Amino acid sequence: MYKLNDRLKGFYCLRCGEEFNIADYFTGCSTCSSDGFPVSLAPYYRGNCQIKNDQKRMFRYGSFLPYTDFPSLGEGGTPLIQARRLAEKYNLNSLYIKNEFQNPTGSHKDRMSPFIVARALETNSNIITVASSGNAGASLAAYAASAGLECKVITQSNINPVWKRAIAATGAELIYTETSQGRWDYLKEKVEKEGWYPATNYITPPVGSNPFGVQGYKTIAYEIYEDLQGVMPDWVLVPASRGDMLWGIYQGFQDLQDIKKISKLPRLIAVEPIERIQKVLKGADYRSSFTGDYALTTSIGGNTVTYQAIEAINNTKGTAVSVQQKEVPANIKELSSHGLYLESSSATIIGALKKLLKQGVIVTSDRVVMIASSNGYKDFPE
Repeated sequence: MYKLNDRLKGFYCLRCGEEFNIADYFTGCSTCSSDGFPVSLAPYYRGNCQIKNDQKRMFRYGSFLPYTDFPSLGEGGTPLIQARRLAEKYNLNSLYIKNEFQNPTGSHKDRMSPFIVARALETNSNIITVASSGNAGASLAAYAASAGLECKVITQSNINPVWKRAIAATGAELIYTETSQGRWDYLKEKVEKEGWYPATNYITPPVGSNPFGVQGYKTIAYEIYEDLQGVMPDWVLVPASRGDMLWGIYQGFQDLQDIKKISKLPRLIAVEPIERIQKVLKGADYRSSFTGDYALTTSIGGNTVTYQAIEAINNTKGTAVSVQQKEVPANIKELSSHGLYLESSSATIIGALKKLLKQGVIVTSDRVVMIASSNGYKDFPE
């Protein structure tokens, strides 16, 4: 049985700051929700949090996480490579790529799954579930199997057959709905009526995914800090849908600033397939529904925005940029020519970099890190 970190003292609302006892808050802040504002909660800690140099991978950062011990398949510790040829091509002094596709199931989702599984086990939940188009489902199914938990993955019939095969191989059950929204409706019913333990959001407008799980993404920031020996990047480009990884990376950098390891937060850039976050930053209501084509980049698709995504950008003085679907094949090809075969949603990072360089947002002297969230071996063949 996995036990909660003794330093974890409760949760707080990202919007109103109200504090809550340790529990599961799948729909976010009840106070803000009653006012019509869906907002995630995040854990807060007390006491001395430090990196444990005698530990490896994500266990090095246990004092910053909801569980200091958790089920593991070898996640974390992914390489941060210096992309010298790309830097030279785009006249950048310093460009790095964080290879999250080297996690056990090939994506960043493997940083989230261990803490969801740990929490499900601690609360004696019999069934763990996720609404997913692929990466999250494959990851949670693998971690649930390793822990002996029953897993239900709610998806659509057009799920990529590579993901479908990977999920089914673990023994997890695939449940199909007719629409993307139907996944959330089905998940909501099972969570609220039958007690299934959810990894992902299921309300509209959405909050982020399971707050215990999202904490796992903080470790990306810690690893960047260690790999760069404390010399922080100016910008970090993050493929984003509802901003789970974006928020987690922000919180990780904030932790490092709180313990005086860094003096300034890197600026975060949300990379999206349609203008969602961009429109909110210009004044649109974050609770709106946004239209556009994201058929080739379903992993970062969707028509909604979360409060946590906006907070992560505003708190780091960052920005958002969209990469159109017509650019996707060229993005994949360009990164592949530099040895990095990425999933279409992940490959948007190079399109975003080019656009931001052209706009003058990123300049030659900047130090840039791009998050390569998933490998391309899971994409549909052309």
